[in-house]
Amino acid sequence: MLSSSSLRTVRAAAPRLSARRYASSHGAPQYNEPSGWLFGEKPPPPGQKRVKEDWENIWYIGMFGTMAFATVMLYYKPDTSIQTWALQEAKARMEAREEKYKYESTHPPS
Repeated sequence: MLSSSSLRTVRAAAPRLSARRYASSHGAPQYNEPSGWLFGEKPPPPGQKRVKEDWENIWYIGMFGTMAFATVMLYYKPDTSIQTWALQEAKARMEAREEKYKYESTHPPS
């Protein structure tokens, strides 16, 4: 364990990172007052349509296209579960020993 004198020297030698300010901003933090509008955007006057920004269509296509692609990929994902592998392995071993792995009733259906 460190003695109190060596602990003081370690503390004195450590750089004071809290005193340095690396950010390029100065002054008080900026705060946007709540306006009461959804996303801070005023609705257009009656009879006019909202003008979309350039990035909005790209975002919608990318977001929903990615979700559709992920849905298709998950639907067609190969089954790699341990249960499926074990079932196939058990069937292969039973066929190699010439055993039946399906139950066949000895009674005729009524």
